[in-house]
Amino acid sequence: MLKKYSLTTLALTVCLLFLTLAPAFPSDEQLLTSKGQTVYVPAYSHIYHGNRESPLLLTVTISIRNISPTRSLTVTAVDYYDTQGAVVKKFITAPFILGPLGSERFVVPQKDEAGGSGANFIVKWHSVESLSPPIIETIMIGTQNQLGVSFTSRGQAISK
Repeated sequence: MLKKYSLTTLALTVCLLFLTLAPAFPSDEQLLTSKGQTVYVPAYSHIYHGNRESPLLLTVTISIRNISPTRSLTVTAVDYYDTQGAVVKKFITAPFILGPLGSERFVVPQKDEAGGSGANFIVKWHSVESLSPPIIETIMIGTQNQLGVSFTSRGQAISK
């Protein structure tokens, strides 16, 4: 024979079950922070279009944005790699500091085909104190005849 439960008891049981099985959500105090990372950022010095796979050359801008309103970070590498994984260019020769809410950008000109369709950047940064990781993105823009293309790619941390 089935027992009758009150609506309150049933609601409490469902809530407790949900809280037990639900994944933990980070509170504001548990935002992901880091003291440094190596970040892979996709880039495309050209893409292909049409049936004959005609290349469309693109200007690539990499943007590094410190999103901390109170802490600085130090960028130690901004290296550009080609489709085969060979270094094409090291954009910095010495580390530089990005202050709170600061940003920096580097540009690969549209006429520079060296990176290829599988180009990428490796950006390394560190900080004395833990902070929210910077936003690191590439912006690709190109025009040819009446065709215009623009898109972005966001970086992905590959190591701390």
